Amino acid sequence: MIAQDPNSRVAVECLTTTGLVVVAGEVTTKGYADVQGIVRKTLKEIGYTNPSFGIDSEDAGVLVSIHGQSPDIAQGVNEGEKKEQGAGDQGSVYGYACNETPELMPLPIMLAHNLTRRLAEVRKSGEIKNIGPDGKSQVSLEYHDGVPKRLTNVVIAAQHTNDIEEDELKRQIIEKAIKPVCKDYLDGNTEIHINATGKFVIGGPEGDSGVTGRKIIVDTYGGAARHGGGALSGKDPSKVDRSGAYAARYVAKNIVAADLADKCEVSISYCIGIAEPTSINVDTFGTNKIPEEKIAELVKKHFKLTPRWIIDTLQLRRPIYKKTAAYGHFGRNEPEFTWERTDKADILRKDAGL
Repeated sequence: MIAQDPNSRVAVECLTTTGLVVVAGEVTTKGYADVQGIVRKTLKEIGYTNPSFGIDSEDAGVLVSIHGQSPDIAQGVNEGEKKEQGAGDQGSVYGYACNETPELMPLPIMLAHNLTRRLAEVRKSGEIKNIGPDGKSQVSLEYHDGVPKRLTNVVIAAQHTNDIEEDELKRQIIEKAIKPVCKDYLDGNTEIHINATGKFVIGGPEGDSGVTGRKIIVDTYGGAARHGGGALSGKDPSKVDRSGAYAARYVAKNIVAADLADKCEVSISYCIGIAEPTSINVDTFGTNKIPEEKIAELVKKHFKLTPRWIIDTLQLRRPIYKKTAAYGHFGRNEPEFTWERTDKADILRKDAGL
């Protein structure tokens, strides 16, 4: 919809269960979307092409219930566009950055995303056969004085068919997925748990229904920082749940990139229909190189943080969001992820007198 009409207002969520996808929400657009076709194409791209996985792209039921956006909600944004676009909803959003990784992200969530990405690669390439499209990861690291030193635990769940023995599956996952991704932090005491229940044949929507927004922490910082509560996905950028969270990450990352702090969490609050944030807070957890009050002043000086400023600065009215559906919204050095830029770091450093 955004590809056809950049001003599309979209708030759409999905629910999946055995053999069924439900797509529901509110839309105001001049464009048209073949929702049935999009659902089936997406299922196919993920790998749900076999009915034995509980849902497949050709035979799944697809229910669509999409209607126009509430005029009561829309007026707070529409009327504001004459002067300054108001926020599409009330809410608090958080952004975080730290110097643990080149991406300025917490190391645990980066390793977890890289593990799941690697699982998809070895499945699609056939490097590991007989595994299904459902999979997830979790890692635990030991920190010394705030610095990650070693992996204490690696947890992998990988769906598979009955055609592979559990011991062989575990061996292949360790050799072809875990070791390549985690080799710098593995040691002889790292505990590795793969399909800890014994098997994982029934997976995907058949094993556990899914709803947009159920796993919001994996979209952000893996629990290393707070989350405002609103899901990022399924929303156009007039919704500050999405655009505000991107802006907060943009601010926090530039603060760390400017070496004003080793860690930084930025929180921003909005009121529906009002452009200016109702609050902006900066927390550097005692790692700041200049007073936090000065950092907060620099944020207000160089980041306007109104919805229109965020949308224009980060170029959010483009069809760039598909990649955010997996492997997180942050820590991705790709052109679509404009909120990952550190183009404000030099001016922040200069203004700070560093």
